[in-house]
Amino acid sequence: MARHTHTIAVNFIGGIISPGHLLEVLEVATAAQVTHVRFGLRQQLILHIPEKELPAFRKNCAQKNIHLPTTPNIISSYPAAGIFISNSWLSEGIYKDVFDLFDYIPSLKINICDSQQTFVPFFTGHINWITSSHLHYWHLYVRVPGSRQLFSWPELIYTNNISAVSKAIEKLSPQADSPETLYAQVKSVCSYISRPADQALELPAFHLPYYEGFNKYDNNYWLGIYRREEEFPVAFLKDICSICLETRTGQLYTTTWKSLIIKGIDPTHRRLWDYVLGKYGINVRHAANELSWQVEDNCEDGLILKRHIIRYFDTADVRTYGLCFSIRIEQADSLFGTIVIRKQENKYGSKLKYMQRYDILHTAGYNPNSAQLLVYREGVPKEYLGPYITALCKQFYEENSAADLLQKYVAAQQPPPGISAPEKTLHQCQRCFTVYDELSGDEGQAVTPGTPFANLPADYHCYVCTSPLSDFRLITAASLQHH
Repeated sequence: MARHTHTIAVNFIGGIISPGHLLEVLEVATAAQVTHVRFGLRQQLILHIPEKELPAFRKNCAQKNIHLPTTPNIISSYPAAGIFISNSWLSEGIYKDVFDLFDYIPSLKINICDSQQTFVPFFTGHINWITSSHLHYWHLYVRVPGSRQLFSWPELIYTNNISAVSKAIEKLSPQADSPETLYAQVKSVCSYISRPADQALELPAFHLPYYEGFNKYDNNYWLGIYRREEEFPVAFLKDICSICLETRTGQLYTTTWKSLIIKGIDPTHRRLWDYVLGKYGINVRHAANELSWQVEDNCEDGLILKRHIIRYFDTADVRTYGLCFSIRIEQADSLFGTIVIRKQENKYGSKLKYMQRYDILHTAGYNPNSAQLLVYREGVPKEYLGPYITALCKQFYEENSAADLLQKYVAAQQPPPGISAPEKTLHQCQRCFTVYDELSGDEGQAVTPGTPFANLPADYHCYVCTSPLSDFRLITAASLQHH
């Protein structure tokens, strides 16, 4: 960005945005001559305030109680709740309860995530809370600032103690010479409810859900909005806030992919959203291989590199499902990615772009939550990044296909050697030859699938010719085929 602007962040805890609050922030930004804003990797709003407007901007923010912290935002998987996560005890209400527990402003990065989701990075924080299989108990993973080592807390911690334990870790971590020492010190000063971590944390295999466009869920829609250049027009966001307030849609959510999600859109209001998207020419159907990237905040060089590689992907029709990518220009360790493009340090001091070289790496086991990076290629010029990364994507699929899953599946369906598979039995009406299959049941007569013939009600009849139960005869599937 130009040097005469100042970068200001507004935190939205957990990625939750009140439309009314966002509208106030945007009004103050408009008064400061801001026309576009961005969302950051940690679910915050990023504004670039002209230097001459900065004093008035800060004054207006203070008058409207808009806080401008310099600390990182608490991020969470809240935006994924209800649309990418189901059957979880971590409800939207519990998320809010957890956020309300924080009676201090954390200076360390805190992640609060559902263990069932793959939408939000689990371990990019210093303090990482992940749900366990036990109601209201959490796994805790700590990464001391400046270290890549993750320490697994020996206990599961109760929901109501998340804030207190986080606060103690933040206070004591600078003095601890090891994670084990930190654990002992926190235990000595902080009383919390816990239970043994009797089961290892099991995370689902990574895949990035498609988070853009209109999508139906329950009786409503949710809408995901992504911007290729990461910039959102202020006027567009103000109209979005107005629609939310007028239709009582509720809340907006910002994601770790620098996008927006709006939930709970009533079908009768969809035309309003189509209108505002059309008014500003906002496209909401980009290719999936463009959505799976993390680039450092405010990094134009990273965006240029991303666009260059995506163009090659489009030309080569590259499959990227199950992968995600990060571009690290400033060597940021907190970016989430299976495949990492890392800018090399310029050893010769040259400012010429064509002299720049990049390393291509991937995480161990292609697990984006792994901190271990394996080198694939080093010193790659920009023009060769596309072909090399494409080759690495193919390598990923080849390694995943090494075990023939189809063959294993077919083998699993066969009975063990020497044991014949039980022959499927059916019951057939002797008048019209209609078959009753226990696996299928009879929906028309309220007979659920899996109901044995012997358990059919006495008044059951053939749904074709209405013959009674007494007219059905036991047959085998094989005899039916021969017939």
